[in-house]
Amino acid sequence: MKITDTLKEKFYGLYGEDGQKPRLFFAPGRVNLIGEHTDYNGGYVFPCALNYGTYLMVRETGEPEIKFASVNFDYKAFILPEDLDKKHNGEWVEYPLGVIDQLKKTGIKPSGLELMYSGDIPNGAGLSSSASIELVTAFMLNTLYGKNIPMIDLIKISQRAENEFVGMNCGIMDQFAVGMGQKDSALFLNCDTLDYELVPVELGDYRLMIVNTNKRRGLTDSKYNERRAECEKAVEDISKEKPVKNLSELSLAEYNELKYLISDEVVRKRASHVISENARVLEAIPALKSGNLNRFGELMNESHDSLRYDYEVTGIELDTLVEEARKIPGCIGSRMTGAGFGGCTVSIVHKESVEDFIKTVGRNYSERTGLEPVFYQPEIDDGPKELKINN
Repeated sequence: MKITDTLKEKFYGLYGEDGQKPRLFFAPGRVNLIGEHTDYNGGYVFPCALNYGTYLMVRETGEPEIKFASVNFDYKAFILPEDLDKKHNGEWVEYPLGVIDQLKKTGIKPSGLELMYSGDIPNGAGLSSSASIELVTAFMLNTLYGKNIPMIDLIKISQRAENEFVGMNCGIMDQFAVGMGQKDSALFLNCDTLDYELVPVELGDYRLMIVNTNKRRGLTDSKYNERRAECEKAVEDISKEKPVKNLSELSLAEYNELKYLISDEVVRKRASHVISENARVLEAIPALKSGNLNRFGELMNESHDSLRYDYEVTGIELDTLVEEARKIPGCIGSRMTGAGFGGCTVSIVHKESVEDFIKTVGRNYSERTGLEPVFYQPEIDDGPKELKINN
């Protein structure tokens, strides 16, 4: 059965078949190929949208309340328009509610909707399930109410929703990658200026492999905000001699001249990761464009090692997956992706090694951690869209 038919069946099971025909929207998840924890430091990132994401089926009703349900979570909410700004104890509905809260400022005041979300991104796996939920909600409401808000503004609205309503102080990379993604290309993005370039990802005989540690991580409960504060302290220290707005204004050479100003060794390590990671992204783009996949893979490896030793956001599960991946002949690069503390790795693997990669890495990881990993062979896909539903 096609996904659209399956979702329609579940929607009717929830809300019944009476009324208007529902509409279906989709927003992808994303994976970041290189450039981690640089986005909120005004640096460079290189993410792409995936063919995994969030589906949202919606039907307009004559009733005032908005009904929220998800195939992935038990929690449901029927909310009157005047109560849309109320929190729900950290439940998943806070992501779409945050978007609605921001969209009210543009004149969109939704009411009378039945919503059903369904995601095939593992929640908490570091593939941006939250940004996918935010963008599919923003795109749907923008389409439904005919506002024609530009995608870049929907991206900023979604980021503000997560910052201000959910309370997660994320950078803009996730929402940007989800909103602006294009098939078979990754986004070389300057997170300070939002200047970007679409770069074709031509891997030839190699394949992207995403592996989920199945170690769940809750970002707001992790040390993510602590890392942001450490980076801000580094900016404060360096600004005593050279005023900077964020770490990414510094080149590697400039940083090496000024790092003595950072008295705290831990803060210095955090800054070293950010500065060196920017340099890796800037080298990775021309390597990919020239077809030098081996160098791109080496830079992925260096990225993970920096995240492990300088930024300290990996953990036993991610490190084990990366260690086992690098043992496989045909794997030219492997690193954690996302915020860390669990979630997923991304690797580049020769197509003839994929079967061995899945079997051997899976077995060895399970033996070492007691957890069962999940493997994905994603395609790089487009941003948000409306999907056709058969009658």
